Amino acid sequence: MNFDIEKIRKDFPILGQQVYGKPYIYFDSAATAHRPVQVMKAVEQIYYEFNGNPHRGAHYMSNKTTVEFEAVRDKVQKYINAANREEIIFTKGTTESINLVAYSFGEAFVNEGDEIIVTEMEHHANIVPWQMLATRKKAVLKVIPISDKGELLLDELPKLISERTKLISVALVSNVLGTVNPVQQIIEIAHQRNIPVLIDAAQCAAHIKIDVQKLDCDFLAFSGHKIYGPTGVGCLYGKKELLDKMPPFLGGGEMIEQVSFKGTTFNQLPYKFEAGTPNFTEVIGMGAAIDYINEIGLDEISAYEHQLLEYATEQLKTIPEMRIIGEAENKTSVISFLVGNIHPYDMGMFLDKLGFAVRTGHHCAQPLMERYQIPGTVRVSFAIYNTTEEIDLFVAAVKRVATLF
Repeated sequence: MNFDIEKIRKDFPILGQQVYGKPYIYFDSAATAHRPVQVMKAVEQIYYEFNGNPHRGAHYMSNKTTVEFEAVRDKVQKYINAANREEIIFTKGTTESINLVAYSFGEAFVNEGDEIIVTEMEHHANIVPWQMLATRKKAVLKVIPISDKGELLLDELPKLISERTKLISVALVSNVLGTVNPVQQIIEIAHQRNIPVLIDAAQCAAHIKIDVQKLDCDFLAFSGHKIYGPTGVGCLYGKKELLDKMPPFLGGGEMIEQVSFKGTTFNQLPYKFEAGTPNFTEVIGMGAAIDYINEIGLDEISAYEHQLLEYATEQLKTIPEMRIIGEAENKTSVISFLVGNIHPYDMGMFLDKLGFAVRTGHHCAQPLMERYQIPGTVRVSFAIYNTTEEIDLFVAAVKRVATLF
C-alpha cells in the first residue's frame, strides 16, 4: 500500500497538540474531520485575494469568485460521478439537503395517506424531516428493522412497500454501527415499483467511492466538514428530472428568473435551490478538500482505514466485558462499544482526561439506542490521519479506565 501516513499527519498540525499534558489523539472524525493545511490555505486565499459575491457582480473579484465557486460544482460532479453538473446543489450540509428533499419533494409528490420508508439505524437528520413531512401532509412513516448484529433485515422491505410508498431514505453507512448498507439492492427493489431513493452519504463520502450513476440513486447528500472541508457547507445530488418538478425550498435572490408583484418565475437548475449569497468561501474550501482526497486516492484511503478498523476491533475485544454494538459483516471506520456497566459518558470523560477525543451518547440516533436498550455508546471513528500506535494507546487507556470501576 502506497500510503504515507507521516506525510499525511504533517498536513494536520492540530494533531501535534497536547491536551491535559497528554498527546492529542482524535477518534471523533465521524462527528467532524480535521482540516488539512491545504484546505485552510484555500479558504485564507479567498479573503486575501478575491473575496466577491459570485454570479452577481460585474467586477474582477466577483468574476474570479464565480469561476472558483462553479469549479467546485464540477469537482463534486466528478467526485460522485453525476451525469450533469446542474444536478449538484450546494447546501449547508447533509441535514439541510435532506430537509430540502423532504420539503420540496414532499410538496410536489406526497399526499395524505402516502408513505415514506426509513431504517431503524438512521441519524435524526434522516428521521425528523420525514416525521415533519408526515405531520404536514398526514402521511405515514415506515421503518425497516435491523438485526442484533446491526444489519438491515432486507427481507422486510418488500413487505413495507405499498402503492402509497413515495420515497425510501437510507444511510449508506450508519454513524453509530459503521454498517455499510446494501443500498444497491434497496434501490433495485424500489425502482421495480418506480419509488425514488435518497442516500444519506454523510458517513461515507470521505471513506469509500460513490458512483451515483452506478447506484442509480435519485438523491444523495453529504457534508463538507466530514470530508476534511469547512463546516456549514454540503451537497445535494438529485436526478434532473426530479429536481425540475420540485418547487424551490427557499425564496430570495439567485433562485429567481423574474420577480414582480404580479408573480415570480424561478431560475434554472441548480440555482433554483440556492437562494441568497452562497457559502462561497466554504464551498471553495470543500473543493480543496476534494482535491486533497483525490490526491491520496479513495482506494488507498479505504484500504488503510479498513486495516485500522480490523486492528482496533481485534484489540478492543481483548478487554474484559467489552461489548461492541454493531458487528455487521460489511463495516467501515466506526466502532461503538460499552464496557461492563460503565456509563458511556463516564468512560468518555475519563478518556478525555487521558488525551483521547471520542464521542459518547446517543449519537443523534435515539431510536437505535432504544432498539438495543442502551443509554448510549462510546464511539471511536477513524480517518486518514489515525495510526495503529494510537489504537494501542487507546486500548490501554480503556483498560485503565475500566479498572477504576
